Amino acid sequence: MILPMIGAMVVGLSLGLLGAGGSILTVPTLIYLVGQEEKLAIASSLFVVGCISVGGAIFSSKKKLVDQRSVLLFAPPGMAGTWLGAAISGHITGTAQLVLFALIMLLVSVLMIRPRQNSTSPTKKKWNLKVSLGATGAGIITGIVGVGGGFLIIPALVLLGGLEMNRAVGTSLVIIALNSFAGFIKHMDVLAAHNLALDWNLMICFASVGIIGSIAGMTFGTRLPQQTLRRAFGVLLIFMAGFVLITQLSHQDKPVEPQSLSKGETK
Repeated sequence: MILPMIGAMVVGLSLGLLGAGGSILTVPTLIYLVGQEEKLAIASSLFVVGCISVGGAIFSSKKKLVDQRSVLLFAPPGMAGTWLGAAISGHITGTAQLVLFALIMLLVSVLMIRPRQNSTSPTKKKWNLKVSLGATGAGIITGIVGVGGGFLIIPALVLLGGLEMNRAVGTSLVIIALNSFAGFIKHMDVLAAHNLALDWNLMICFASVGIIGSIAGMTFGTRLPQQTLRRAFGVLLIFMAGFVLITQLSHQDKPVEPQSLSKGETK
């Protein structure tokens, strides 16, 4: 259990330091360090990400960094999209989910490595159909692959919602928590259909360590060079995405071994 708990701490630290992207480490940790099946890891990840986000959201709320209006406008379509994504996940294989997950990791790595432009103070903009569609799309991705979607939500809150970056990060944590729990509830039906059972002790322990890491990351994040952290995290995601893709595609290429004959059967 030592390595998984270290992984949980890294997940929390990354989320607290960067505001987005840290939760994308949860699924690989549960699959490759804990040994969970793909669909089980994705469902568990939504619970863990939701709990960690709640911890971060409470911390941000106390600092008045949560825009309630944005939550009310962004969360409902996001939760609907997450529920839909979770429902879709029941009809695709775990391998397909992980391949999509790896591709999303590559997208996030590009966003993390790319230099961020110094934006002027954003102006308040009206929420329209584009915002609702963006929220729904982020939710669908969250439901299918079990990531928080902060890397999509934060830019939407800044560019379309007109929030300052620090308020966008705090607000996104509330939205991520709501989306994650919405998807997790639907994933429980998916797990039941595949005869898979959740490990509640592991999830609660993982989430608790992640919350501690998240609060620590938010506390010390302002003292560290953000661009350097983002680029290093982006490079890490590239290697992880490559590992996931190679593992899944090589698994698919393996020939299916014929079943051995029982004693009463003849060739």
